[in-house]
Amino acid sequence: MKLSILMPVYNEEERIADALKQALAVEYPCEIELVVVDDGSRDGTGEILGRADDARLRVITHQRNAGKGAAIRSAVANAEGEYMVILDADLEYDPQDIPTLLAPVLDGRATVVYGNRTFGSHSAYSFWYVMGNKGVTMAANVLFNSYIGDLETCFKLMPVALYRSLDIRSRGFGMEAEVTGKLLRRRIRPYEVPISYRARGREEGKKITWRDGVEAIWILGRERTRRRPGGAAAS
Repeated sequence: MKLSILMPVYNEEERIADALKQALAVEYPCEIELVVVDDGSRDGTGEILGRADDARLRVITHQRNAGKGAAIRSAVANAEGEYMVILDADLEYDPQDIPTLLAPVLDGRATVVYGNRTFGSHSAYSFWYVMGNKGVTMAANVLFNSYIGDLETCFKLMPVALYRSLDIRSRGFGMEAEVTGKLLRRRIRPYEVPISYRARGREEGKKITWRDGVEAIWILGRERTRRRPGGAAAS
């Protein structure tokens, strides 16, 4: 099996070199490629990526910023692996956890695996951020009668073909809710494993806001009520 690690990047010149180094230093249990999408960065991110030298690394460049969902769409279109996982470049997630996500797939227990974050005082930059995350996750659980623990996690591992079939259209952070809503609508329940996490603050470049939470709930509602082809409502 080959795993495509997809890294959307926007204005991360202070972190991108470390993000690449950490991702490529992991001892993975399978072949990997790292597909980085520079989503219209206006700082020195592009120059740093241009100097990176590793046969497993491929860089795609957007001339203008289009959002995380659009960056992942480009990465998925160019992915050559059978499986994929998203890894942000902000150093909040530890790529050393990726083999843990792979384990249930490699031993046949799961097809889709989510990394479930445990928030603590050292891992969450604000009370409202955590409550917002829990609120969006609870909305998904109520709407789809499921019990997932962390909808907004970046670590979503699944077959590339499955992700392509979901036809994710959200261009920004709403893609997280759209992916989960469409999986749950198909009755695909992610297998969850615990992962480490350290949130950065606004002063460090945190981009997600409360508006993204409102959009996520709207997207979940849309996916729950969207009609199937032929006019039948979602069950």
